[in-house]
Amino acid sequence: MASFLGIDTSNYTTSVAVYTSDGTLKQAKKLLPVKSGEIGLRQNDAVFHHVNRLPDVFGEVVKGLVEIPDAVGVSVRPRDEYGSYMPCFTVGASFGRMIDELLNVPCYEFSHQAGHIAAGLFSAGRLDLMEQKFLAFHVSGGTTEVLLVVPDELNVIKTKIVAKTLDLTAGQLIDRVGVALGLNFPAGGALEKLALCCDEAIKVTPTLKGTDCCFSGVENSCARMKLDQERNEKVARFCIEHVGAALEAMCREVLRKFGEMPVVFVGGVMSNTIIKRRLSLSFNVIFGEPEFSSDNAAGVSVLTSIKAGGLQ
Repeated sequence: MASFLGIDTSNYTTSVAVYTSDGTLKQAKKLLPVKSGEIGLRQNDAVFHHVNRLPDVFGEVVKGLVEIPDAVGVSVRPRDEYGSYMPCFTVGASFGRMIDELLNVPCYEFSHQAGHIAAGLFSAGRLDLMEQKFLAFHVSGGTTEVLLVVPDELNVIKTKIVAKTLDLTAGQLIDRVGVALGLNFPAGGALEKLALCCDEAIKVTPTLKGTDCCFSGVENSCARMKLDQERNEKVARFCIEHVGAALEAMCREVLRKFGEMPVVFVGGVMSNTIIKRRLSLSFNVIFGEPEFSSDNAAGVSVLTSIKAGGLQ
């Protein structure tokens, strides 16, 4: 049975996965530590933590593996756009090249974003979409983009940004509001729990410029609500409803512009049940499972399998 190793060292998660040709997947991942009250990590700190954590995460996944992997894949850049770079991805890239030299197996390079898309499709049982054109929303702490995705012989899939945020990403907004309300970073899960305790009807109007969105005004509105002593639950709900409304409006605009086609939502923010429910009521869309929505190496291992010709 063929097996394919995937490695992803994103800004907040160290992850390793092994995907086998019978369709099974084993994964381990560990969040990087962020000090209480802070809203992120410096890149040099992220690199340091990856170097220290990757051996343990790797060991957890390969324990019990009886055969050498047929190929290894690594995420080496945030996205497939020219000039896309973050130092944290050099850790996984270096580790992958060492495995390549030691085991004499192919080492394939992908973007972190492509890995997100593949992981979402794998968990939804829709890897068939990688053989056709579709739209993918990548919504996370580092990215809020809509991508036109087409098959590509070199990289399995090729992406083109067709809509994006013009300021904060959805994940940045959620984390900033969450930390301002006293929650720990990353704040997505805790902010959702807080929002679910709000039973008030929240009306929001997203800010769009063409197909692009803006979130900085929402952060300012949440800060004013806090100064006005609005309940934390209401502030949290206001924030999340705004994100959902913006994504809904963006989806409607890009479908109008590019025509009807499958739409996939991936990224850590898309674990949010409030946002997913809103989008599901408006469109027939595909979501990755929560485990495969946040940063992970699963998609990289799946892409490696396809690239190596081992996907069944």
